Amino acid sequence: MNHCFVIEGGMPLKGEIRPSGNKNAALPTLAATLLTDEPVILRNLPAIRDVEVMAELLQVLGAHVERLDPKTWKIQAQQVCTPRTDMDRELFRAIRGSIMIAGPLLARLCNFSIPAPGGDVIGRRRVDTHFLAFRELGADVDVQNGYYVLKADRLTGADILLDEASVTGTENAVMAAVFAKGTTILRNAASEPHVQDLCTMLNAMGAHIGGIGTNTLVIEGVERLHGVDFTIASDHIEVGSYIALAAATRGELLIHDAVPQHLRMTLMQLERLGVSVEVRGDALFVPAGQSLKIVPDMGGAIPSIADAPWPAFPADLMSIALVLATQCDGVIIFHEKMFESRLFFVDKLIPMGARIVLCDPHRALVYGPSRLHGDEMESPDIRAGMAMLIAALAAEGTSTIYNIRQIDRGYERIEEKLRPLGARIERRTVGN
Repeated sequence: MNHCFVIEGGMPLKGEIRPSGNKNAALPTLAATLLTDEPVILRNLPAIRDVEVMAELLQVLGAHVERLDPKTWKIQAQQVCTPRTDMDRELFRAIRGSIMIAGPLLARLCNFSIPAPGGDVIGRRRVDTHFLAFRELGADVDVQNGYYVLKADRLTGADILLDEASVTGTENAVMAAVFAKGTTILRNAASEPHVQDLCTMLNAMGAHIGGIGTNTLVIEGVERLHGVDFTIASDHIEVGSYIALAAATRGELLIHDAVPQHLRMTLMQLERLGVSVEVRGDALFVPAGQSLKIVPDMGGAIPSIADAPWPAFPADLMSIALVLATQCDGVIIFHEKMFESRLFFVDKLIPMGARIVLCDPHRALVYGPSRLHGDEMESPDIRAGMAMLIAALAAEGTSTIYNIRQIDRGYERIEEKLRPLGARIERRTVGN
């Protein structure tokens, strides 16, 4: 069944909100449950489709999965197998996160094959980094008819330099290395909050991982891991989305459990758009009356916001910050370095009244403020979908957003969270 959002915009949002658990931590921590035959309890998992699909994948692979409450799952993988049916293969292709099954399966089984993953259409998303690490650990890797085939007699620790600071590549390498004989040094590793969460969880299970939060991880191989009761941190991308939402609608918002230490670069870049945020312990307060005036670089040069690996500005917030910039006074360039198709969604904003020049697949020039008006649009990916939702709530009139299953993949019951803030948003069923 397909759904759409119908939004009446132009109202400032005001109130308090609490983010869900980090989606990008949920998927690798779920995958990591395959590394032990003991029960693992994961708390604060977001109630989103990607988590449900990953849970289904774990069942396909032989794990017993039990949902204790909407945000808590219990998983026990006493026996692990490989996917067998066409339906199993379609599950793997449903989400990009399915690639994170590879590291645990390599550590646990040594010989297996899995289908290539799916996910957002935001440009080419290479998996070469994953396989480079697996080969360095002693595995043979091949691609046959859309399947990744991996074989290893025994994984052995190695000094590995990743060819890019890939988040999922780092997570897969770490999960494979926890059982490798000897020491693995992982250089140019990603260090995002969700990577830190995974490593912290693995250590709580008995792994020996040093350098968490840095770009060099040292993993001492162990014979086995045990169960754990682990709570996932709040989603810093969702928190950033709420800050932009409050500012774009000229609202006022208190965000609980925001984990401000994960937002330092985000807050720094949003300041360039004239957004001021107060840190109140573990909460963030976005006051009303923001200046929303773009701060030029020294000498009056046009500023830019660019994404890069952590601790730089997150790629997943580029679409959201771009929409916010349409409501700010001034000119700014957005330089999307990581995905060549992410900025194509701006074509949906221009009919709404946004003044944007898409210079090339990686750069967009935004000239604001623009008076947006409602329109019909379709979400191409998770973050663009949320960006469109922010634009619709800031616009005058009625907007309709289709393909909202993309938004549902990353944001838990977003309409239910926003209505108490004054958002006029309805989920409606549309024809197939």
